[in-house]
Amino acid sequence: MEKRLQGLIEDFKKNEGNIISLLQETQEVFGYIPEEAVYRFSEELDIPASNFFGVATFYSQFYLKPRGKNIITACCGTACHVKGSDRIIGSLKRELNLTGEQNTTEDKKFTLEQVACVGACSIAPVVIINKKVHGKMNSDKMAKELKALKEGENE
Repeated sequence: MEKRLQGLIEDFKKNEGNIISLLQETQEVFGYIPEEAVYRFSEELDIPASNFFGVATFYSQFYLKPRGKNIITACCGTACHVKGSDRIIGSLKRELNLTGEQNTTEDKKFTLEQVACVGACSIAPVVIINKKVHGKMNSDKMAKELKALKEGENE
C-alpha cells in the first residue's frame, strides 16, 4: 500500500492534480478510498484531511469502505417502492446475511446499494446487477440472479 500511495502522491505533485482526480485514482487502485490514504495525502500534500473527506462524501462515485466483487443496486424511488422494491431488498438482505446498516458481505463478494432513483420508472421495480439493468424485478427473479452469481463464483 505504501508504495502505491507514494506513486499517487508523486503523480499528483508532478501533474499539479486536484483532489477529485487523486481520489479517483486512489479508488481505481484500491477499489475504495482507504482512510489511511486520506491521512497520508493530507500530511504529504499539506491539505487538510477534511478537504478529502468533504469531496469523498459529497460525490456518490466515491466509497470509503471496501465494496464487494458483485454490486447490486436496488432502486427505492416511488415507482419501485410502490411495486415492491422493499420486499426485494428484504429478501436480498436475508439471502446475503446483511444486518443493520451493513451493505457488503463478510466475504466481500456482494455489496447491496440502495439508491433514490435510477430513472427507469416504466420498468419498476428495477435492480442493477454489476451495471446490467433488470426491470420488473421480483423476489423470485432476484433469487435466481443471486444463485447464478453465486454459482459463477464457484466455477
